[in-house]
Amino acid sequence: MKRTFLVFAILFITYQSYAQKSRARDIGVPFAGTVGEFNAITDVKGVEVGYSTIISGVGENIVGKGPVRTGVTAIFPRGKAKKISPVYANWYSLNGNGEMTGTTWVTESGFLETPIMLTNTNSVGVVRDAVLKWYVDTNWYNGDDWWYTYPVVAETYDGFLNDIYGFHVKEENVLEAINNASNGKIAEGNVGGGTGMMCLGFKGGTGTASRIVQIKDSTYTVGVLVQANFGRKKSLTIAGVPVGMELIDTLNNELKLPPKSYRKEGDGSIIVVVATDAPLLPHQLKRIANRVPLGIGKTGGYGTNGSGDIFIAFSTANPDAFQREDFTKVEVLPNDLIDPLLEATVQSVEEAIINAMIAAETMEGINGNKSYALPHDLLIKILKKYNRFKE
Repeated sequence: MKRTFLVFAILFITYQSYAQKSRARDIGVPFAGTVGEFNAITDVKGVEVGYSTIISGVGENIVGKGPVRTGVTAIFPRGKAKKISPVYANWYSLNGNGEMTGTTWVTESGFLETPIMLTNTNSVGVVRDAVLKWYVDTNWYNGDDWWYTYPVVAETYDGFLNDIYGFHVKEENVLEAINNASNGKIAEGNVGGGTGMMCLGFKGGTGTASRIVQIKDSTYTVGVLVQANFGRKKSLTIAGVPVGMELIDTLNNELKLPPKSYRKEGDGSIIVVVATDAPLLPHQLKRIANRVPLGIGKTGGYGTNGSGDIFIAFSTANPDAFQREDFTKVEVLPNDLIDPLLEATVQSVEEAIINAMIAAETMEGINGNKSYALPHDLLIKILKKYNRFKE
């Protein structure tokens, strides 16, 4: 009974905190660029995001029982109600110590035909299988007898805080993330696939941001969602300020014993999803995905050996581009006009990572392992010291 009450309390507190999260701009972090209405990937019309967050148990890790700190994130380029509605897409891997399924067909075909699912390293298989079953149960292909389908499922490792070999992500969690997918404001920090993740020496997780750009007479949106789980504390840079070096000894004195984990400092991963409504072809979306590392680098990431850094970009423009038998015409942005979108991608990635860290809360997981939240008060003090605080 006590354990059940504790789990309920954790979930209730977690739900309450999501509703009240600060974001980087809220506490004075300056960023360049013009943001969309929600400063989120959902500023790209049609994009929907849903989460399933699994938090239970405390204390010693008992494989199969917990503690559990994990989840699932679902991203639908045109919303889950659209059924099969492929979008032009492409992807890029900075460092391949990770997984994103279905990408070989994205490269070959130029289309993303499925939602994008994010979870922990050991749950890729169950998430992929659950999505396939969901296709069948919901008639995702509108009666077409398709003999192949390749769900896109990506991962980062949460085994420092989560009973990752307990395989706690189930089909119902995948369905919860799918069914919860919606547009508008979305939660950040310890939520969905990002629940048990850490970033640049502090608690990380899920983050998002967007930019609005003007190209001739047209206005376009770039939106980003990250699952941030990478980097060393000493490298953490925010708005050009060496925050990690300033905080290098912060909270270290609270770690009484070495954590029971094989994770090395700097290991982890980051998955980045970039959405845009600009009319880009797959080779141009490859160029967008290639710029993601520049945004990561601005925060202090540099693709360490143990970090899986994998990115995917898609365009919701040209809704009739995908055809099985008919010819079609598409609108295409000239390469000479793409620079504002490249810049918007870099800016959005940088801010989404910092948003994930600002929203994240201190979390204790298996065996008392603890990942501390980035202290807002000290961050503000450091930004002021370097004259980078925005009132």
